Amino acid sequence: MAAWTWRFEKADGTQVEPAVTPEEFTTQGDAESWIGENWKALLEGGADQVRLLEDGSEIYGPMSLHADGTTAAETESAGESA
Repeated sequence: MAAWTWRFEKADGTQVEPAVTPEEFTTQGDAESWIGENWKALLEGGADQVRLLEDGSEIYGPMSLHADGTTAAETESAGESA
């Protein structure tokens, strides 16, 4: 049986510990539903983006957790120029 997991990263791709502890999911849909329910807490906890893995192989990513798709670095740069 396949195991679907998330990798949590900063904007530069550095792996970080998630603010909300995930489980291993048995379907891609379950994994995606979980990220949809927890993305705000993950973002507030320090993750900027995620990658979806199936049995350790990347399925897609990085996917930004920022609502507008910007990274933390882009947000900080915009604040400095404002």
